[in-house]
Amino acid sequence: MSLRNLISRCTVALASAGSKLQTLQIRMLAGEVKDSVEHLEPYGFTSHPHAGAEGVAVFPGGDRSHGVVVVVADRRYRLQGLKTGEVALYDDIGQCVHLTREGIIIKGAGLPMVITDTPKLRVEAPIECTGDITDNAESGGSSMAAMRAVYNNHDHPGDSGGTTSKPNQGM
Repeated sequence: MSLRNLISRCTVALASAGSKLQTLQIRMLAGEVKDSVEHLEPYGFTSHPHAGAEGVAVFPGGDRSHGVVVVVADRRYRLQGLKTGEVALYDDIGQCVHLTREGIIIKGAGLPMVITDTPKLRVEAPIECTGDITDNAESGGSSMAAMRAVYNNHDHPGDSGGTTSKPNQGM
């Protein structure tokens, strides 16, 4: 058995993510190409790598006919400058969940973030929002800014005719 046939650096040429175990077409040294090589991903994590991503392929027993890719990385998109102990989940367009030493930062890269399939969302901390908040959005709800404007400009019929003044404290 040749030890040099056990492990090889590779680049991803194609990825097929439609089956239970992703398969890759990989290119190795000396132009060797392998099709349908299984990509073993850590439980709970998956990705669809771009062509050109780099990996490590392992060939049990040195048999090049049935290898597995055990890791794929892509230096083109990797986050840099993390502090010791920090962790991040990221993609190629700038979306990121970064567990920093100061707290968790979630970046949406200008795309919507949606939380689904939960009967309740509970937040056990004060909430600050730099944008507007809308309730019952699916049924034509109102924004907090709109509710505030209505409150600040409302009045009531007065006891002796006419109307009361606007609230003396705005919301």
